[in-house]
Amino acid sequence: MVVQGRKIQAAAIGFFEVGVYVTVLGKVVNSLDNPLNLLAYCLGFAAGNYVGITIENKIALGNLSAQIIPGEDTKNELLEALRANGFGVTVLVGEGLKGSREIFNVVLNRKDLRKLREIVENIDKEAFLTVNNISPIRGGYFNATKK
Repeated sequence: MVVQGRKIQAAAIGFFEVGVYVTVLGKVVNSLDNPLNLLAYCLGFAAGNYVGITIENKIALGNLSAQIIPGEDTKNELLEALRANGFGVTVLVGEGLKGSREIFNVVLNRKDLRKLREIVENIDKEAFLTVNNISPIRGGYFNATKK
């Protein structure tokens, strides 16, 4: 939430997180004579990280920018499939080691990444795909089903 600039959500989660942290840490520090307390704290911290990341991945808030460099033989089929599945695709021309290549630029919701990846992998297993977190400012193409 902090990285994505979601101030209110980050503050609310942080409030409860620090409350749990101080309470549990106080109990651990007061009973350091028992190493099992320290072990339990460490395991709880690790489990909290795991569960938090899992929940955040399920919620999948935010936007991504994907760049796809398709193979010459599959670029038209891939472009049509992406657009047919509701992805806005901007095609740019880039210069690579072996000459000109088309680059597909796609801005998408994080929750749609799996769908994008499946489409790319089903049509062009050799495509080069990179994904970056972004914070869109304005405009762009997001159809009604993806909002």
